[in-house]
Amino acid sequence: MKAVLHYRASPGFRSALSAIEGVELAIVDETDDAGFAREIAGAEVLLHVLKPVTAAMMDAAPRLGLIQKIGVGVNTIDLEAARARGVAVCNMPGTNSQAVAEMALTLMLAVLRRVAVFDPQTRAGEGWRPDPAVLDRVGEIGGRTVGFFGFGASASRLAPALEALGARVIYAARAAKPGREDGLRDFDALLAEADILSLHAPLTDETRGILNAAAIARMKPGAMVVNTARGELIDETALAAALRAGHLSGAGLDVFAREPVDPANPLLTLANVVVMPHLAWLTPETLARSMAVAVENCRRLAAGAPLLHRVA
Repeated sequence: MKAVLHYRASPGFRSALSAIEGVELAIVDETDDAGFAREIAGAEVLLHVLKPVTAAMMDAAPRLGLIQKIGVGVNTIDLEAARARGVAVCNMPGTNSQAVAEMALTLMLAVLRRVAVFDPQTRAGEGWRPDPAVLDRVGEIGGRTVGFFGFGASASRLAPALEALGARVIYAARAAKPGREDGLRDFDALLAEADILSLHAPLTDETRGILNAAAIARMKPGAMVVNTARGELIDETALAAALRAGHLSGAGLDVFAREPVDPANPLLTLANVVVMPHLAWLTPETLARSMAVAVENCRRLAAGAPLLHRVA
């Protein structure tokens, strides 16, 4: 069975992949369109990370039987095209939850402690002469209310850690979580109460642009936003305006509406914003868990057995 990983894999990832038995694996950089066209033509499995999977890609792969998302969100896959062509789509719920939870915590702390300001100042020998006004804008998680928009695996892992640090946790979700019924809020109440708003929801027609100018205006003055989910949940122009005006105190962003992020994006110019290049999910531990699922689904596809975590 031939599989194509469409991703610029690190040396460690490549080494782990080379140990997989029973699968002929081609690794193609997401920028190498010619290489991808050559390798996908004979592939039965596409291991998909971030670059959108289109109907044209599927048409170029007549033997394709499975698109295996390395991760959870499948908004980057044309699901209708996959259904029409009889191509199964599977994801990997839970494999990256620990990594995403830890990245969300990292961004919260980095924004609160103004890491983006003090790191370059310290490297330049100016860290011991900071702007006193910046010192007034640092803070702690303890005593703050953290509001999760979406309360799946990553948020549920992070919540107890935040509570151990002294935070209060509330959330907006489709239904109350067992043992956390008192924390359930509708979206408007979440905005009004949260000192830190952490986004963990999938991108759907209902959630696209949900954190727009009107929603941001309903947030507490001095609140902050963390996004480790999907960039398109946020109206980035409105977010930048609120950060410049001081209505929001900061933001920690691992994802953007356009990726790779446009270097001209105004969010990148703001000292109260900490940014990462959509790497919340990516750790060697996540990849090991992910490859175990991928290999099992390759085996099941070859055997004609039911696939794990099939979404289409």
